Amino acid sequence: MKAAPFAYERPASFDEALQVLTTPGAKVLAGGQSLVPMMAMRLVRPSVLVDLSRVPGLAELRDEGSHVHVGAMTRQRALERWAPLAQRVPLAAATLPSVGHRETRNRGTVGGSLVHADPAAELSLVVATLEAELVVRGAGGERTIPGADFAVGPFQTQVAEDELLTAVRLPAARAGEGFAFEEIARRHGDFALCGVAVSLRRRGDAVARARVGLLGVGPAPQVHDVTDLLEGDGADTRWAAAGDALAERIDPSGDMHASAGYRRRLARVLVTRNLQRAWDDAGRRTA
Repeated sequence: MKAAPFAYERPASFDEALQVLTTPGAKVLAGGQSLVPMMAMRLVRPSVLVDLSRVPGLAELRDEGSHVHVGAMTRQRALERWAPLAQRVPLAAATLPSVGHRETRNRGTVGGSLVHADPAAELSLVVATLEAELVVRGAGGERTIPGADFAVGPFQTQVAEDELLTAVRLPAARAGEGFAFEEIARRHGDFALCGVAVSLRRRGDAVARARVGLLGVGPAPQVHDVTDLLEGDGADTRWAAAGDALAERIDPSGDMHASAGYRRRLARVLVTRNLQRAWDDAGRRTA
């Protein structure tokens, strides 16, 4: 199939982009790796595409000490290949190779994936688990949205129709923190049946804080603070108990790809395994 007729605009400034977006039926074009196929199948029919590739400042990638600034138009592959990423934001470095395929990451943008808000999107899981800040800007000014609150449902975010996502602030890893990511998909690049991200802070032989993010088990990424399940010294013996407890907290749905019970089982196994990995990673980072 072919897309329905549409107009095309490529604004050269942020204010111009906001002005074009006031056109009824306007749709932002970032990387286009999800939008263009949907247009070809006529699942969406925008009246005008607003291409942001010429808007200055939206593809900046820089280290700002406490966090890494990632412009919304930064290509996923550019972030993946950014040399300091593995040290500064290890969870993003571990996750990006699982985002689609290398060819789609060459064109796909960080902001485009986040605003698309697919329930199985790995980048949405990263920003929610890390408690990143997402910066949006509109005619009324700029505001920040916590990563865990950004996606509110399938393909729905807190970005208003007259706003644009401009950047993501990813917290930089600190000593004593460990991270892990793993997902299960039928084939590499397929949407995950279940995925887990862990951010853990270690204090000696105790867990000071642990957050577990899950994708594929709900309409948006789910993040759970599991510190209470890992209290006390010798917490490394409690990963399985935490996995069991967290699996009972979620309410996944079944579909043609996997039953609800199978997704719950995947969540239990992945949480158990990746809490251990994050604990070990925190030990290396402390050393």
